[in-house]
Amino acid sequence: MQFGIFTVGDVTPDPTTGRTPTEAERIRATVAIARKAEEVGLDVFATGEHHNPPFVPSSPTTLLAYIAAQTERIILSTSTTLITTSDPVKIAEDFSVLQHLSGGRTDVMLGRGNTGPVYPWFGQDIRQAIPLTVENYGLLRRLWREETVDWEGRFRSALQGFTLAPRPLDDVPPFVWHASIRTPEIPELAAYFGDGFFANHIFWPASHTRELVGLYRRRFAHYGHGTPEQAVVGLGGQVFMRPDSQDAVNEFRPYFDNAPVYGHGPSLEEFTRQTPLTVGSPAEVIEKTLGFREYVGDYQRQLFLIDHAGLPVKTVLEQLDLLGEEVVPVLRREFAKDRPAGTPAGPTHASLLRAREDATDEGEAEAR
Repeated sequence: MQFGIFTVGDVTPDPTTGRTPTEAERIRATVAIARKAEEVGLDVFATGEHHNPPFVPSSPTTLLAYIAAQTERIILSTSTTLITTSDPVKIAEDFSVLQHLSGGRTDVMLGRGNTGPVYPWFGQDIRQAIPLTVENYGLLRRLWREETVDWEGRFRSALQGFTLAPRPLDDVPPFVWHASIRTPEIPELAAYFGDGFFANHIFWPASHTRELVGLYRRRFAHYGHGTPEQAVVGLGGQVFMRPDSQDAVNEFRPYFDNAPVYGHGPSLEEFTRQTPLTVGSPAEVIEKTLGFREYVGDYQRQLFLIDHAGLPVKTVLEQLDLLGEEVVPVLRREFAKDRPAGTPAGPTHASLLRAREDATDEGEAEAR
């Protein structure tokens, strides 16, 4: 099982000091956070894609390539690549380059975004979000898997004799996660292609996540990719920790109350009761996170949001120390207990390459 963090890249005033970091400071801080994530032993760092204030990660592959040059082991992913408003050809090119630069430490997580004005900024209609997702992803898959592509669709110009350059590393495309907060068409799409499904899991109660993941698992099996238990599932989540639980609540409250993503709504206490947000001690984070398996089954990847809402970089790095030293080692051990033998591991470039080689060997054996 893989553990990591994701960022939405918000530039938010610190409510305790009133100071707002510059965009340059926020970008540099994100790099420092990614490097620290590898240092403390996490498996994945992921960044969102946004094209509007107060967010800065408008070019995630640029950011991830810079981080790749300063890290050696950690998987570099997006927590959203906008499949609706980004050209599939450019997505394919950018992630192929990132694969080569990172030595294969590259995933992509596709989403539709939650900011309506982005669609017309990129020449699209938000009312076509689902058809755009389906058509653009169909093209993206072909670009990574076929040497020469002839293609025609509704939402972009046709392609004739197009060859992607560079080709994916080892001719193995990045692993694809389809992310959704609430839309059932997305787990259906992930299941159809046998890709991973990532439930954002930071806004909604357990019953909602159970429903989405359950749908994905059933449809994964329906399309013949394996048993429901062999479907590849990722979850989001959010934590804030201090050794003393009440200290964590007191320190995090002003940040929660002013957060651009969910602030000015339910109280911190209501939100932690109703959603996966955990504010407390490392032991409380461990207990709540282990409970996720009760309603989604054994899963492959857990990502935490830890740098939102204006938290100082120093505080975020302290959160990473707690994750790496006190939380993740226990989660690894406990999630491994009673894990069924056929449960897939978290995807890596090496595992995808082995799977392709095994399939090739099987095909050659059948031919003989």
